[in-house]
This record gives sequence, C-alpha cells and structure tokens, in this order.
Amino acid sequence: MIADSTPRVLSIQSHVVHGYVGNKSAVFPLQVLGFEVDSINTVQFSTHTAYQHIKGNVLQNEEMEELIQGLVLNQVDYFTHFLTGYSRSPDSLKQIAEIIKKLRQKNPNLIYVCDPVMGDNGKMYVPEDILPVYRDTVVPLADIITPNQFEAELITGMKMNDLNGALKVIRALHEKGVKTVVLSSTDLGDDKNMIGLASTQGSCYKIDIPKVDATYTGTGDLFAALFLAWSHKTNNDIKLTLEKTIATLQSIVNDTYEKARAIQPAGKIPPALIELRLVQNKSIIEDPKITIHAVEIK
Repeated sequence: MIADSTPRVLSIQSHVVHGYVGNKSAVFPLQVLGFEVDSINTVQFSTHTAYQHIKGNVLQNEEMEELIQGLVLNQVDYFTHFLTGYSRSPDSLKQIAEIIKKLRQKNPNLIYVCDPVMGDNGKMYVPEDILPVYRDTVVPLADIITPNQFEAELITGMKMNDLNGALKVIRALHEKGVKTVVLSSTDLGDDKNMIGLASTQGSCYKIDIPKVDATYTGTGDLFAALFLAWSHKTNNDIKLTLEKTIATLQSIVNDTYEKARAIQPAGKIPPALIELRLVQNKSIIEDPKITIHAVEIK
C-alpha cells in the first residue's frame, strides 16, 4: 500500500500517439496539479478520429483484466480517485464497474469521476447498447459525473429546453446516487455563450462559457480531469472548482485558436492545427486566472 498523502488517480481512457484526447488530455494536467496518475489506455491510435487516417489497436477486455490483476498482486492498487472517459463497448463498461467495486475494497473513500462519453450535438458516437450500462450500472457508482447536454439527456431520458429543464435533469441524476452533477456544456446560452452547470448538496451554480469558432477534440476529457483536480484541491467547493476549470479551458482553447488562425487565417481549421496546447499553457493549468464567475441558482 502507498503510504504518502499524494492523491493518486487511476485513469482509464483512450490514448493517441499524436495530439490530445483521452489520457493524453487528462494525465499531464493532473500531474502538473500534483496528482500521481496511473493510466490504462483503452485504445492506442495514431491520432484522434477527426483525422483522415486512423491506425492503431484496441485493448481487449482480458488484457485490461490482466493489468488490474498486476496492480492488485503488486499491492499498488490504492487510489484516491478513479477517472473514466471513452469506453468502446458495453462489455468494457461493465468491466469498469467491476474495477470500481474492486478498488473500493482497498479504499472505501475512493472518488469516482465518470465522464459518460457517448456523443454530442444530438449524435451518438458509441454503440447504442452502451447507454443502458451507463444509466443502470456505472452512473449510480459515480461520485461526480461530467456529461454534456446530449449525454445527460440520454441518461435521464429527459430533454432540457431551458434552465428549468436542465435542473430537472440534474435532479434525476442526483436521484441515481450521484453526489456532484456537472453539465460540462449546454446550449441554453445565447449566440455568444454556452452554459455550464454544477450541482452538489443542495447548491447549484451556472457559468457562461464563451463560444469559439472551431471544433476541438479532447476538451471534455480535459474538463473532467480539471474538475477532479480542483474539487480535491478546493475541498469540493464547486463554485470555485467550476470557475477554475472553465478559466483553464478558456485560456487553452483561446490560445490554441489564436495560434491556429495565425497559420490559417480563414476557413475550417484542420485537426493538426487545433490540437490543444497543453504543454505551452502549463503555468495556466497550475494557476488559472478566473475572469468568469459562477452564479448560484436559487
């Protein structure tokens, strides 16, 4: 068993050789913020799927089982946090549920942060039979979930057409046993802003998220990792956690956009130019400057 007080995360997500999604988007920020991170890569691809050519391979369920066994046998399976993102199949997701139960035998206070990656903008990009596994098995095990609007609607079977609808969806997720519900992005804002929402123990906050004229990959993975980190560092002050998370994301996204536009001033920006600039923004990750404040919803 690991004896020191450093928070320890097991992160099970996808991996790319080039670019920033999944574990590549989550591990570096967590390490910079003082977390030990052990990572299992569910897939290893050359790049993320917005590129023209995708090469690589998928971790089989028995291989995942073997890796977990190795951690248990060597008694290095004590974690303070567990983070999951993209899962490719219902079976791999069921396996995640079993891993959580196993890790909680070692540390009953383990905090599970679940980013239920299923789709965006009304479209699923995982098999549809993953949904019931998230809804009925995985989400009830989570302490913190960070779905986008579409994913939250899928899990609850409810639509959010306004703020009131969003609060009903959040309530339904709490009723599944989730302590902290975070909607990482919703279309409830206006032409200039999306809205993010976070709710825990009777407090709910909303924050404006300025829109940027580009499509990013890996921002959801980064959001979940940052929210995990700051909720721990602020002792679960969700207002401050939401503000720090959005401040970091906005700085990185804006810097990435500006550098891309300097190279390609007009037209759609290709994926290679819009990879998140994490390394270049290390100081921002460590100490984000809050410019947008969250507002409590009474």
